[in-house]
Amino acid sequence: MPYLDYAATAPLRPEVREAWNEAQTTGNASSVHGDGQRARRILEDARERLAAVLDCDRLEVVFTSGGTEAINLALKGLWWSRRPETRAIVLPDGEHHATMDAAEWLRTAEGAEVRDVPLDDLGRIRADRFAEVVESGAAWATALAANNEVGTINDVEALTAASAAAGVPMHVDAVAALGHLPMSFRRWRGDADPAAGLVALSVSGHKIGAPVGTGALVVSRAATPAPLLHGGGQQRGLRAGTQDVAGATALAVAAELAERERADEDMRLAGLRERLLVALRADPRIRLLGDPARRLASNVHLLLPGATGESMLYLLDMSGVSASTGSACQAGVTEASHVVEAMGIPGEAPRQVLRLTMGPATTAADVDAAAQAILSSYARLVPPDADPATS
Repeated sequence: MPYLDYAATAPLRPEVREAWNEAQTTGNASSVHGDGQRARRILEDARERLAAVLDCDRLEVVFTSGGTEAINLALKGLWWSRRPETRAIVLPDGEHHATMDAAEWLRTAEGAEVRDVPLDDLGRIRADRFAEVVESGAAWATALAANNEVGTINDVEALTAASAAAGVPMHVDAVAALGHLPMSFRRWRGDADPAAGLVALSVSGHKIGAPVGTGALVVSRAATPAPLLHGGGQQRGLRAGTQDVAGATALAVAAELAERERADEDMRLAGLRERLLVALRADPRIRLLGDPARRLASNVHLLLPGATGESMLYLLDMSGVSASTGSACQAGVTEASHVVEAMGIPGEAPRQVLRLTMGPATTAADVDAAAQAILSSYARLVPPDADPATS
């Protein structure tokens, strides 16, 4: 039964499960007694190991409950710590819903002025337009390192450089990119002024084989976003609450494994992706969306004219194939893809897409079975001699 929905959540890796269990401890890492200090040592070891993968200082790693919390802490925290006269926020089209919904909340509740940045037809953030929009100043700017739906990789260095040049603090959502792209907070930040350029980067654990409920926000030493949670001075005062020692360890181990395997896995998954696309050429109506070259090797995002994504998911599930139409963060609701809409693909296309994402356990047999299931399911919904526009 092929599981091709790694971008929604990845299976817990055995090595991570073992590390997670071993790190369970009685002590509170904020306590001064021996058990507490043992917990503190385990926690800080995890922080240092994750910092090495993300190429940042240990002090800059703030553990969170996942990517959504990390994104909200970055965006709301930067807004609340901004200069009062600064009301604009720079939001590219096609961002993850955690970012979009946080921005919408800031607009309606706090009076933020949202400045959009368009995507091109391959799902890339228009770097030239981004530079133009950010140039006029803002409370913050944000961007995906890689699009979580169509898999297109953005030019993070160009985007962060533009933000630095404009003196605007920037957040990068690296949730979809972790384990697939080399991470370097230090390089992406460069020599920007303390409060400008890349100041925050969010990651999540369950996309790379760590438990659900693990994540982190890298916050530059010089940045001072306001906290979402109050009640303690943990983690530089940015995230109050008793810290999850075992979860932090599991996240660090998963990130280390993903980084260690990344280059070889990238080549393997790219081969499986091509194998799948070759098989799907049996039906020339099926189209790959996103950048065909600069994309996550694990991602295959398909347009199936005439067939709703919801219907395809139902038939694929009946065939034992797990896939999705896009982000799984919309409370289980299948809806039109805002990313495909942002790419300017006309008509019903945003409702006729399918996302397949692979991971370490994906095999050639899984890909072959998925290809056959997709072809047969699509033919059942839209026969080869039918007009997709009327199906």
